Amino acid sequence: MSDAFWIILTGALAASSCGLLGTFLVLRRMSLLGDALSHAVLPGIALAFFLSGSRAVLPMFLGAALAGLCTTLLVEALHRRWRVQEDASIGIVFTAFFALGVVLISAYAGQVDLDQECVLYGEIAYTPWDLLLWKGASLGPRPVWILGGMLLANLLLVGLCYKELVISSFDPAMAVALGINAAAIHYLLMGAVSLTTVAAFESVGAILVVALMIVPGSAAYLWSDRLPAILGLAVGFGVAAAAGGYYLASRWDSSIAGAMVVVQGGIFGVSLLLAPNQGLLARLVQRGRLSLRMAQDHMLLGLVRRAEARSESHWSRLQVHQAGKVPTWLRGLAFRQLRRQGLVAGGAEGYHLTQAGKGEALRLLRGHRLWETYLNCLGLPEDHVHAGADTVEHFLDDQLRQELSAQVAGAQVDPQGKRIPDPGPPLAQG
Repeated sequence: MSDAFWIILTGALAASSCGLLGTFLVLRRMSLLGDALSHAVLPGIALAFFLSGSRAVLPMFLGAALAGLCTTLLVEALHRRWRVQEDASIGIVFTAFFALGVVLISAYAGQVDLDQECVLYGEIAYTPWDLLLWKGASLGPRPVWILGGMLLANLLLVGLCYKELVISSFDPAMAVALGINAAAIHYLLMGAVSLTTVAAFESVGAILVVALMIVPGSAAYLWSDRLPAILGLAVGFGVAAAAGGYYLASRWDSSIAGAMVVVQGGIFGVSLLLAPNQGLLARLVQRGRLSLRMAQDHMLLGLVRRAEARSESHWSRLQVHQAGKVPTWLRGLAFRQLRRQGLVAGGAEGYHLTQAGKGEALRLLRGHRLWETYLNCLGLPEDHVHAGADTVEHFLDDQLRQELSAQVAGAQVDPQGKRIPDPGPPLAQG
């Protein structure tokens, strides 16, 4: 295998392991705790190195697990027993532990094989030469075995405890009611985060592992509302960032691990922009469509109210546009769609509602006046009900109009004494 293959594989395993658990941290709104654990395990690693005098995997994992468990317990104790705010308790504990780890490394780095830059920043480029030997034969890079085993353990944890993780993440009280030990699940997840952090130390370092723990899950949440899909996307984003980061670093002649995180940031930026439900462009499109529909509704209501008040059904194009209550360019689009849908017709002499347009306008007017009447029945003064009805009228369907009619006991007029239109048949728009 080429050196590039082993480096990319190591990065993919690290990012996948971190992203899998990081998704649950994001779900639990505990991203800052993931950051805290990735830093707070440092004194555990330093003590393990100091006591064992080697970089053996077992002492590292035991030291990190102990430090991670102590961090979680201290954060919970400060928050629940001494009423310190959760974000403040996390900041207090992880900065204290991280500083202790830095001091220990600085004091004893000469006695054990421990490098501050390795712990903080990692160096994945050395992966192909850090071989695991068995009876004199090479089994491949040691980080690949460690991270591969960690990924397998994390997959087993998520697979075996999926229901418990999901329920305790969304509603800990329900988990307890169902007999799930939410506290045990919490500490199990924190322990796995601690061990995963240690497994990724030599490859990506303590600082960069934070991004790998949080960014893939955060980006995945923008693309889907289903947790299995989010978990799959988080792992996929991690693998893509590993490959993309390696080739980006080769072009920039920079840190490979850092470039992988840069690609992760790029993936998140693209997700934030293009995600179908929560992306910025999708939201702009949704808001544009809503504004367009509201403009059309206002135009229909303006025409039907004019006909109701003055026995006059025609309106000039400018008057119809002004009723839209949206920017000028959007008014023209809304008006053209009304004509294309056959709801408004006319020409130089003026524009009027078609039969289909009148039916839709009366349905909107009925919803508006029913909502005004309902608010008035709740005790809101007559001169305070129009603004609320002006907003809600765009979101009322036939079923809601029926329920409102039942709530106001079939009232025939609104609080201003205007007649509430009778319900009509549903409109089939083209």
